[in-house]
Amino acid sequence: METKQFPQVGSEIDGFSLLEKIYEGGMASIYRVSKVGIDLPMIMKIPKLEFGSHPACFVGFEVEQMILEKLSGPHVPTFVAKGDMAVQPYLVMEYIDGASLHDYLDQIWNRTEAWGTSRIEAVCRWIAALADALHDLHRQNVVHLDIKPANILFRPDGTAVIIDFGLAHHAHLPDLIEETFHQPVGTAAYISPEQILHNRCDPRSDIFALGVILYQFATGRLPFGNPTTMGGFRRRLFLDPSPPRKVQPDIPPWLQEIILHCLEAHVEDRYASAAQVAFDLTHRDQVTLTERAQRLKSASLLTALRRWYSVLTISVKPCHDPLFHLSSAPHILVALDIPHADEKLQQALRDFVRRALAADAHCRITCVTVQAPSILAEEDENHALAHSLFTQRLVEMRHWAQPLALSAEKIRFQVLESNDIADAVLAFAKTNHVDQIIIGARGSSALRRLLGSVSSKVAAAAPCNVTVVRVPRAQEI
Repeated sequence: METKQFPQVGSEIDGFSLLEKIYEGGMASIYRVSKVGIDLPMIMKIPKLEFGSHPACFVGFEVEQMILEKLSGPHVPTFVAKGDMAVQPYLVMEYIDGASLHDYLDQIWNRTEAWGTSRIEAVCRWIAALADALHDLHRQNVVHLDIKPANILFRPDGTAVIIDFGLAHHAHLPDLIEETFHQPVGTAAYISPEQILHNRCDPRSDIFALGVILYQFATGRLPFGNPTTMGGFRRRLFLDPSPPRKVQPDIPPWLQEIILHCLEAHVEDRYASAAQVAFDLTHRDQVTLTERAQRLKSASLLTALRRWYSVLTISVKPCHDPLFHLSSAPHILVALDIPHADEKLQQALRDFVRRALAADAHCRITCVTVQAPSILAEEDENHALAHSLFTQRLVEMRHWAQPLALSAEKIRFQVLESNDIADAVLAFAKTNHVDQIIIGARGSSALRRLLGSVSSKVAAAAPCNVTVVRVPRAQEI
């Protein structure tokens, strides 16, 4: 497009003043803009929709306009305005003045030190923030389908922001990408196996891309390379990547477990939600180690041939809303007050958890109990006592859960430190994307008077559903 036909710095479009060009690409230009009455740092994205432009220019820009307008929250740029596609197409949104995940990737691999605690902590913090952002996006019924380091920015407080929705799928909007293109669309290195099979509606596709990014941070390599042919794309349907610990032996087993769990070829074998990935990255001591953690070589040729044959018979399943999928994979928090609960209440809690498990096949349970910080003090003279009480509470929770006969991947145990039980439960629920809290009511009126009604406070202030379990009066002691 000739310069005279394209908006220039200093010009104005619908009241937006073009202040500075900050990006020039093959498909669009991006400008810093301002407008009287709008006190927000903004950018304007203007597509290059000239004759002969790639069809993705037209379709992707229209998709991004439609989807960004529907989104809200800290994990996406705030939508401001859009221009008529037939007159002057543009998209104005919040300007995120922060580093990208690609910048952090460069930082990691420009360092000379070996893998160590500080490096692992940084990677887990960035990727957990991305997983939080993905979970929020999926709860708004959107699958991004082009997650890669360049499309992730960070606010000053560390919040991840996802950008560039040109390939995304919104459950309640027309899927123009699917209607227009008959080949898989996405960034070759990060595209999921099901996208190659033309399934664009599963939020676990973004979890696969998250696994690619985590593999890239851990090893400095892309797990499936950067293919340019359909044959190269399809290899990820039946071939495993080299295990991260084979590439970088210093990578801890729990990190390899998380990476390979994200990269499972069959979508049903992956993490059920991005929230589960975020939880494991921030609670590494709770990660259940399977064969994945110890793997040092890829699957055998015979296994690869079996997978290749199974791919021939795969049919694309009907699409469900991302939110529908997440509803079958809730995070359920069971708040246990074991020292003050009788066995009948404990059994009533277990019975309720069993019903929840029967309803939601992919749910994950976290059992928590709360101890006062003074009891878990780290002073030398109290260290042994603190450790003993901490261990005792973990043992008590495991004993409580034993009759449920759950696999280690299904259940987690956490001892929280706080002087306020309800506040600790509420904070954990908010931070870890809990979908339901199950809490027992103190049956004794004397205990309620002495300790207060924790369940009432939790039920009143929780960011999710709360079930207060009581023992029927006829059974109370």
